[in-house]
Amino acid sequence: MTFSLVARCAETGMFGLAISSSSPAVAARCSFARAGVGAVASQNVTDPSLGPLTLDLMAQGKSAPEAIAAMAAQAKFIEYRQVLAVDTAGRTAIHSGPNSLGIWTQAQAENVASGGNLLANADIPQAIVDGFLSTKGHIGDRLIVAMRSGLAAGGEAGPVHSAGMKIVDKVSWPVADLRCDWTEGCPIEAIATAWDVYKPQLDAYIQRALDPREAPSYGVPGDE
Repeated sequence: MTFSLVARCAETGMFGLAISSSSPAVAARCSFARAGVGAVASQNVTDPSLGPLTLDLMAQGKSAPEAIAAMAAQAKFIEYRQVLAVDTAGRTAIHSGPNSLGIWTQAQAENVASGGNLLANADIPQAIVDGFLSTKGHIGDRLIVAMRSGLAAGGEAGPVHSAGMKIVDKVSWPVADLRCDWTEGCPIEAIATAWDVYKPQLDAYIQRALDPREAPSYGVPGDE
């Protein structure tokens, strides 16, 4: 029902996550990231509590593999869950329970991990990882390339209807949190279009939060 990746930019330390599913509003339940800590996707038969739990474990000093192992040891019904994590050192880890749905598989490398279930074929996560590693530039651009690569490789066994992309940096809130909760079109392309609009404004939104006196013009009536 879902394919995703969690990733770290080795140059900036930003974390990002992108995800898509045939289910509605997948990013609302499955995507978690915390600046200076890591990124986590909790999917398949979803338990959203596993995302914050895994981030908390990494915030306490555990590596991604250690955090995934500790999460799995205390989570209920872990055989139904698929959880991916990346930490501040670029270490990655994945738990895929044996009761994951349909064709399920996973792939990982330094700074990026991908997993999916109810897939069209077993090659999707590796295609996503390869897509991320084959590109340079802003992590948001690389996440879009990775998800397009997964879709081109076959994606989910049926049509996807929702998608999301989350990016965290040096502040306590996501610097980008883009979602398409339902569409009969392609939700990944909807997110890509939103990213094209949002990316040029990302730094301005951060500056407005930190010190609006130094922020660029809002570009609205009455703003001089």
